[in-house]
Amino acid sequence: MGHYIEVEKNVKLYVEDIGEGKPVVFIHGWPLNHKMFEYQYNQFPKEGYRCIGIDLRGYGKSDTPWENYSYDRMADDIHAVIDALKLEVITLIGFSVGGAISIRYMARHSCHKVVKLVLIGAAAPSFTQQDHNPYGSKKEEVNETLAATCVDRPKMIATFEKNFLATKVSVPFGDWLHGLSVEASGVGTIKLLESLRDEDLSEDLPKIQTPTAIFHGMLDKICPFEFTKIMHEHIQNSKLIRFEQSGHGLLFDEQEKFNNELIGFLRN
Repeated sequence: MGHYIEVEKNVKLYVEDIGEGKPVVFIHGWPLNHKMFEYQYNQFPKEGYRCIGIDLRGYGKSDTPWENYSYDRMADDIHAVIDALKLEVITLIGFSVGGAISIRYMARHSCHKVVKLVLIGAAAPSFTQQDHNPYGSKKEEVNETLAATCVDRPKMIATFEKNFLATKVSVPFGDWLHGLSVEASGVGTIKLLESLRDEDLSEDLPKIQTPTAIFHGMLDKICPFEFTKIMHEHIQNSKLIRFEQSGHGLLFDEQEKFNNELIGFLRN
């Protein structure tokens, strides 16, 4: 079932709502959309979970306003969806920038309705190198990607995808992933990448009090594994699950392990 939920005046987000049971809210990465979690939607309802996939503003079927792509605004959007659907006792799952936005949600909204958090290849504490985080991309590199986006967005996405997975996938599967990314609006692709470049979550991490699972690929070239050292240290009730054979897209690189580990965390 699909919903359109107004999160602010003249801005509606598309939300896919599959199955019945305990709610699990999925927040996608850049520049994908809720469909990236297809291989969880196919399985988790059988285990008694209601899968709720949100298309962030500017992505998938959601509206594309010109402004307001900060982590604060995105976190407020998630809050609006949770309240509109009257969700309780939620597991919040965020991938890459979706993980970063989920962290901001937990800090900004005092973990509202969320009892468990899963961070998958999260872009935290910051996607770019900062004084407190020597890892990740340089801001100049992100600026180069932004410039490429404004000239040839499909080519930029294809270049980005070369570092996304550590394992070889079929050509049709690669085409599917590329199609999800190209579906994004140009405005959303640019504005959220600017937030990735500029935002800092170092003060948010200690505010998370709920049980948190940190899933991360050891071979991640986009959000390096070193990020986990900082997240694990500063999120009090966290555990780290390593994916030895995975790059950034660990839910595709090691799909069976990913689903088994995630189901295990949901049950415990």
